[in-house]
Amino acid sequence: MSLDMNSPTRASRLTTQDLSLAYGKKTIVECLNIAIRDGEFSVIIGPNGCGKSTLLRAISRGITPQHGEILLDERNIRHYKPKAVARELSLLTQGAIITEALTVYDLVSRGRYAHQSFLRQWSAEDEQVVNDALYAVELQDMSHRLVSELSGGQRQRAWFAMTLAQQTPIVLLDEPTTYLDITHQIEMLDLCQRLHLQGKTLVLVLHDINLALRYASHLIMMKNGKIYAEGVPEEIINEQSIADVFGLPCRIICDPESGKPLIIPKYNPV
Repeated sequence: MSLDMNSPTRASRLTTQDLSLAYGKKTIVECLNIAIRDGEFSVIIGPNGCGKSTLLRAISRGITPQHGEILLDERNIRHYKPKAVARELSLLTQGAIITEALTVYDLVSRGRYAHQSFLRQWSAEDEQVVNDALYAVELQDMSHRLVSELSGGQRQRAWFAMTLAQQTPIVLLDEPTTYLDITHQIEMLDLCQRLHLQGKTLVLVLHDINLALRYASHLIMMKNGKIYAEGVPEEIINEQSIADVFGLPCRIICDPESGKPLIIPKYNPV
């Protein structure tokens, strides 16, 4: 089943054309054509192994396409220099790790790499951007601690601060709420919402469908490496689509807080 529920055409700087991705001989994403619409809060959902994270890695040039291409401003993204791409899009991957002893401040400062050059060295502006990012994720009091000393949730927030410091118009986040307690999950997604309201283009992969429905302005449902449906969440989420994609019998009600769809799995007492 494939649905196209797109609202009227909106500009898309980031697109894919007949994109296929593979690990070895195993195809993960097959012949994918998608346009990430500018200024949208897009969330990709789907079962494990359907290609969500693989797609984000490919967009950020972490994986070479098996077939097809990824276009940034109608040009193959692999034809850009790394710094040029890093000024346009940033990626927070799942379980990001570092192999050296870095303080939180040093890690977040790396987000400014794309803005440095022979003629533009570290400046007061860079320092302010880094400090603002640390405050945004509430790690300003831990800036001189080693990243290796942080809890999993604190580390995740430090990596997100680095992404914020990169100041790109397009932000890709792969499971950004991993390791976070519920309070920090909401705080991080609220921060993403503020970035969206500032005009940034966000693309998130989330496993929590209800959080995806709460925040997404544009929802992309994937199944078996293909787009099952995409569009406004209220238009494509129903009991049938959840059953088809996730194999989950459910009821859908209106969230009394957000007014968005809320998925309630059917109760089957043992």
